[in-house]
Amino acid sequence: MSKAPTSPAVPTVTLNNGIEMPQLGFGVWQVPDDEAEQAVATALDAGYRSIDTAAIYGNEKGTGRALAASGLPREELFVTTKLWNSDHGADLAPAAVEASLDRLGLDYVDLYLIHWPQPSLDAYTETWRALEKIAADGRARAIGVSNFQPAHLRRVLAEGSVVPAVNQIELHPNFPQAELRALHAEHGIATEAWSPLGQGKGLLDSPVIGAVAARHGRTPAQVVLRWHLRLGNVVIPKSVTPSRIRENLDVFGFELTDADLAELANLDNGTRLGPDPDTFGQA
Repeated sequence: MSKAPTSPAVPTVTLNNGIEMPQLGFGVWQVPDDEAEQAVATALDAGYRSIDTAAIYGNEKGTGRALAASGLPREELFVTTKLWNSDHGADLAPAAVEASLDRLGLDYVDLYLIHWPQPSLDAYTETWRALEKIAADGRARAIGVSNFQPAHLRRVLAEGSVVPAVNQIELHPNFPQAELRALHAEHGIATEAWSPLGQGKGLLDSPVIGAVAARHGRTPAQVVLRWHLRLGNVVIPKSVTPSRIRENLDVFGFELTDADLAELANLDNGTRLGPDPDTFGQA
C-alpha cells in the first residue's frame, strides 16, 4: 500500500490539450533498471505521481514494475517516456511506442516525447506527424518534444497539425533558457526542465543559492526547485537516495521573494551541461 504524501499536494499545470500534469515529478535518467524499481517505488510512496523515463534509459521495465506494484490507480499516475534517435520516422515511431508500452506494462503513456531533434537527419517533422497519429490512437494522452531549439519548434509548428504540449529542455539557474521559455509561452507549450539541479556540477555550491537557502531554512536543492516552480517550469529532479527523494518533494512550504529571484537571476552564465541539440545525434 502506498502511504499518503506527507507534503502538500503537488500543483498541476494544464497542458494545451486540457490534460493536467503534475508540476513536480520524478526522473530516472542514469538509474539502472534494477535500481529504478526501488527508486520509483520510494518516489511513489513519498507522494510523487509523475514519473519520467525514456527508451534510451534502459529502465522502463523497472519503472513499470514499480508502477504496477504500487497499487495506485492508473488515472492517478502521469507517465512520460521518449522516442530515441534511432526510431525517428513514420515507420519506426509506432513500433517504438509499442515497445515502450510493453516494457512499462501500460496501455498508454500520459506524455510521449521526441527525445532529440537530430536536425542533420531532417526527420523530426515526419516523426512528429507519427506522434500525432500515436496520440489520435490513444497510445499517448499528450505528445511533445525534448531538446528542441527555437528553429526546430517553429518548423514543427509550421508543418504539424498539433502544437507540442511540452518541450523538455536542460534548464537551471546557470542556463535559464529565456528565449525558449518565451517561445513556449507564446504558443502554450509547457516548459519542462531536465537536469534542474545542474547535475551536481557545482550549482548547488553557489554562495548565492546558499545564502537564499539559509534565509529560508532550506537546502540549496529545495531553493532551486522552488525557483523552477516560481518560473512556471515543470521539474523532474532525480535521486536514488530516499531522504533526497523526499526532500525534493518538500518544496511547497515556502516562497521565494522578488529579492531572492533577482539574486538567482544573476547566476545566468549561459553554461550548457548537456549536448548541443543542434549537433547531437548527427546522422
